[in-house]
Amino acid sequence: MSEAEVVTRIENGVGRITLNRPKAIHALNRAMCEAMTEALLAWRGDAAVQSVLIDHAGERGFCAGGDIRMIAESGAGDASEAKAFFLAEYRLNHLMFDYPKPIIAIVDGIVMGGGVGISEPADIRVATERTTYAMPETGIGLFPDVGGGWFLPRLPGQTGVWLALTGARLKAADTVALGIHTHFVSADRIDALKADLMREAADPSSVVMRHAGDAGPAPLSADREAIDRLFAFDTVEEIFKALEADGSDWALKQFETLKTKSPQSLKVSLRQIRTGATLNSFADNMAMEYALGGRVVRTHDFQEGVRAVIVDKDNAPKWSPADLSGVTNETLDALFAPLPDNEKWTPLA
Repeated sequence: MSEAEVVTRIENGVGRITLNRPKAIHALNRAMCEAMTEALLAWRGDAAVQSVLIDHAGERGFCAGGDIRMIAESGAGDASEAKAFFLAEYRLNHLMFDYPKPIIAIVDGIVMGGGVGISEPADIRVATERTTYAMPETGIGLFPDVGGGWFLPRLPGQTGVWLALTGARLKAADTVALGIHTHFVSADRIDALKADLMREAADPSSVVMRHAGDAGPAPLSADREAIDRLFAFDTVEEIFKALEADGSDWALKQFETLKTKSPQSLKVSLRQIRTGATLNSFADNMAMEYALGGRVVRTHDFQEGVRAVIVDKDNAPKWSPADLSGVTNETLDALFAPLPDNEKWTPLA
């Protein structure tokens, strides 16, 4: 494999994009997003490319997210580098979402944050028994971006709200049951799946169906009623109150988990998802998230979350405000305010 962090090529009618930064679990940086975008734009009108396959090198996972250290360092200043990254990343997400040719993403291993952003827009999303999916941003003072405001509220019931607020990790049985991933293929069949995709570039859906198996019973199904009932509210305070009042072991565990998260991030994420549910286009969602992202990365909680979880690794963030009552509607309104026309996110032509 080349030394490039993203390897792009055409093989037998398939445009192949291989993430190739295994030591960082393929955490995305701006150059990687731009390389993927360049390839997808070149293949969009190329009759020689019938479908696109996104996979990864190495064993550790598909993509652990974005380059959070860079984003935090930029956010500590004027955030210009972070905004440039978000611009490139979100344009890539949107390009994939509207792509005219089928895209297959093989999410074998860890898929979180930015990795969700480059797999969820794919038409075919293959999980394996090694897949671990999460949107853990509330634990670092961020919010589930890269299209989370669009995809999460469109999951069954209130599962998207639960995933966004708690940062819960799911395995393939649950991700396939919820529709996050479209198929389950055992890891030992992935190489054969890729080989067949190369032979039958024009009909990836049939190829994947031949290799797909049963991911097994979905553990989350036992908690779906509680999730849909307890996470149905439009304020985080009401969700907290409902979980505490319910009193079941499961509800209290969620309550304890939520109390460790950034109060600001919890409120931002809930508003993001409730707003995203009302939007008419993925592009409108990405514009909302771009405005939000450029502001949130400059806040105390994001800087502190990255310090606690990624830099110092003491896992003891000191959030400010320290509780929900300190995060006002005025604060949220300012974070969500539209950008001036000359600063707004726009999709690629």
